[in-house]
Amino acid sequence: MWRLLLPLWLTSVSLTANAQQSFDDEKFNDLTLTKAQQLLASKKLTSVELVNFYLHRIEQYDQTGPSVNSVPVINPMALAIAKQLDNERAKGQSRGPLHGIPVVLKDNIDTGDGMANTAGSLALKNNYPTQDAHLVAKLREAGAIILGKANLSEWANFRGYKSSSGWSGLWGQTKNPHNINYSTCGSSAGSGAAVAGDFALLAIGTETDGSITCPSALTGIVGIKPTLGTVSRQGIIPLAHSQDTAGPMAKTVAGAVTALDAMRNFDAKDPNAIKTTDSLLPHLKLNGLKGKRIGIVRNLMGYHKGLDAQFDIAIADLKKRGAIIVDNADIPNLEQAGEYEFTVLLYEFKHDLNKYLTAANTGFTLKKLIEFNKKHADKELVHFGQELFVQAQATAGITDKAYLNARQQAQQLMGKNGIDKVLKKHKLDLLIAPTTQPAWKIDWKNGDEYLGSATSPAAISGYPHITVPMGFVDNLPVGLSFFGGFLSEPTLIEAAYDFEQATQYRRQPKLALN
Repeated sequence: MWRLLLPLWLTSVSLTANAQQSFDDEKFNDLTLTKAQQLLASKKLTSVELVNFYLHRIEQYDQTGPSVNSVPVINPMALAIAKQLDNERAKGQSRGPLHGIPVVLKDNIDTGDGMANTAGSLALKNNYPTQDAHLVAKLREAGAIILGKANLSEWANFRGYKSSSGWSGLWGQTKNPHNINYSTCGSSAGSGAAVAGDFALLAIGTETDGSITCPSALTGIVGIKPTLGTVSRQGIIPLAHSQDTAGPMAKTVAGAVTALDAMRNFDAKDPNAIKTTDSLLPHLKLNGLKGKRIGIVRNLMGYHKGLDAQFDIAIADLKKRGAIIVDNADIPNLEQAGEYEFTVLLYEFKHDLNKYLTAANTGFTLKKLIEFNKKHADKELVHFGQELFVQAQATAGITDKAYLNARQQAQQLMGKNGIDKVLKKHKLDLLIAPTTQPAWKIDWKNGDEYLGSATSPAAISGYPHITVPMGFVDNLPVGLSFFGGFLSEPTLIEAAYDFEQATQYRRQPKLALN
């Protein structure tokens, strides 16, 4: 029933908007955060107009037409909030750098404004939080308008084997705006597609291993996975506390950094919280690559010839900007660390999810979710199973020696004896590799066709990772990954911003009405 009601509700809003404004104006063409900020400040655009523009885009291209299906839930308060922010601006008041900017949130992040937080599962369709997640509160303080919730790979893509990224039992399949037959990757699939498809200026995703950076790369946008603990996880449906983090997704590095600046804040409710005080915006430097020693992690590539060829072009781009390239800066023990990581995720998923479900008064535990999915197999298990749920349920708890050993080994292999060791050995500022392959065709029978990625070292160690558009392979976008040591965001931002500004590889998908 929700599939019928949502477009009707959106249409009524959009018809009103169409009577008042035209969306053919040049100012709406491929808006970025920076451009929108300038238009709002100069009073050539209002936040109400901006929200109406995105509601129109969502109706025309996301929920009908090509049906990208990235933003299935609209905040019923969005237009009222936009009007309030316009009134504040008219009085010379500004809450911050996101004043009047629409943002969509992955549907595993709590909001207290009447939107359910579901993780894409039918089981949580009535999970209505009473307050904002910490990061949402910080976004609102900076002036952001929460436009709606983005679809995701159900349960952050940690339910069963042969999953299809971007599919959830509650919201269905999200598609890649560059080609709707292709995947967005996961699990922040809707967040990536929403930004790439021009349904919001910014989106917030979450990542345990690749869930921000992979969909950003496949949809041709910028994604930042920050250092673990710099953005609070309070109010986020968890996967694994030793690796989970939220992060921004945007068309540009400047947009993503602006959002990250607003989100970063010490939160005592997060056991891994880290105090960060300095703004990251000064690191948006046009000469940010000059003199930087950058290591190529060759053992994070080699799985796709077209991707590797585009990466060679990117290396030449980096050299032109004055970077010093050091080849064969490989990270050892990748496979072994991955095995330990999987053990950690199974143990922490059970512990962390049960804790959230209990605190939110959902009436569920992981064990009950398994039974719920069996009962609703025609909707929840129609494309793939819940083997990961079952394996996680069988774990003994996070005091178990097997878990404690796996966590210690994984983090040491990818941190002290991984990224840190390679940086020190070659006297490097940061590391690079292709983020992941071009998008693959959506396949509900066989699931995702993963070939490889650069996400795990930074994910396991808890270190930062930025992906930036690196060009196209077979007309599908691919990304370049910049990652480094603990709290190395300033260095990564300088390199990523300079590369982006020099190359301008991003291009807007051409969505057409059916």
